[in-house]
Amino acid sequence: MPASPSPVSAPISSHADQADALLRRGFGPRVRRLHSRIGKAHHQAEGMTFSRALLEHRAQPGQIAALLCALQPVYALLEREGPALASVLGATAIPWHALARSTALSHDLATLSVLSPLPPSVVAERWLERIQWVAAQEPHRLMAHIYLRYGGDLSGGQRLGQAANAILHRNGMPALTFWIFDQDPNSLKQALHQGIEQLVLAGQQEEELLEEADLAFDTTQQLLGELDHLEGLAWR
Repeated sequence: MPASPSPVSAPISSHADQADALLRRGFGPRVRRLHSRIGKAHHQAEGMTFSRALLEHRAQPGQIAALLCALQPVYALLEREGPALASVLGATAIPWHALARSTALSHDLATLSVLSPLPPSVVAERWLERIQWVAAQEPHRLMAHIYLRYGGDLSGGQRLGQAANAILHRNGMPALTFWIFDQDPNSLKQALHQGIEQLVLAGQQEEELLEEADLAFDTTQQLLGELDHLEGLAWR
């Protein structure tokens, strides 16, 4: 029997259907600036060792578990603090309940608990400290993390989820729910973007939102780099 073809590692940023292309053309001015600001870094992240391994179905289940473990406290904070802070800033359109990932993360990490204990993520600890600070001191900056995390889950994260589940299936493990939403991802993304456009920002806050998006994406790249170094460890 001929071998199955290897997965094609097309860039996530160019892997979009017609509906997503139409959505991008409909970006509001603030989302357009955010999207443009992180565009170059997005391509760099896709080229990192772990990203390529995941997209090409070569990553290890333990690396996937380490990623979710690092993300869990971040999402817990975003979902605990985000709704009230966003409302104060005028963003009422964000569908928090539909976007929430904490329950899915808890479920998936319980499923992956059969793997060996995971090393703590230094990057995730620093990331959590940062968003705790911005939530308390400069909540408009927190919205950059919200935009990047949920926007990414609804976009390229859909393909990452498919790749992760293919790897887990090959290793006899159940599929993840983290990247699965109960509603249409494009509709949720549109509502998220509407909420970002609703933000009432004053003075330097607009530029600070963009600056925080840079920082948030840089942190994501650091996390991917950390996961690179986990390759080859024994996970069972």
